[in-house]
Amino acid sequence: MAINLQKGQRVDLTKGNPGLTKIMVGLGWDPVQQKSGGLLGSLFGGGSGANVDCDASVICLSENDKVLSNSDVIYFGNLKSKDGSIQHSGDNLTGDGDGDDEQIHVDLSRIPASIQKLVFVVNIYDAVKRKQHFGMIQNAFIRIVNPNTNASLIHYNLTDDYSGKTSLIVGELYRHGQEWKFAAVGTGTTAGSLGEVVKSFS
Repeated sequence: MAINLQKGQRVDLTKGNPGLTKIMVGLGWDPVQQKSGGLLGSLFGGGSGANVDCDASVICLSENDKVLSNSDVIYFGNLKSKDGSIQHSGDNLTGDGDGDDEQIHVDLSRIPASIQKLVFVVNIYDAVKRKQHFGMIQNAFIRIVNPNTNASLIHYNLTDDYSGKTSLIVGELYRHGQEWKFAAVGTGTTAGSLGEVVKSFS
């Protein structure tokens, strides 16, 4: 059974799952369905759910929570880490449909010793220009799965009100001695782009 986490909780990932080296991190979200407002609603942009393009990314950090190189950011424009330890499934433009919207495969055994932490981020593409924010998104979650058995290990639903926020720090995988732990973060920021989020770690 998956461990359901609340914001701020931490859990041992590898200690409780001996032999676990490969994981699949799934991130999902749905657009909020706006109520149809008849003719006026359609004139003023009502009617269907907003088409919000969310992007999941991983920022790989060194010991002092710093990004050492642009290649340590895995996102739709850089789908694979240099060493091949992290692989992104690619961009999903709408978030419609059940289940994961984007998936990131991680081989923990291949992550270089210089990388201490993986930060999972979701941001809205072109949020400022499109006047979009995470109040227009619902049912956001992150889950960690053992791809060898398909067993769900960790599930964390982001339930805060993220109105006005344009990026989310969803969770962190970090080294603890020889083990890896997961922290449910769930912090919203007003960073207008992934580049701005990355800059906060430089």
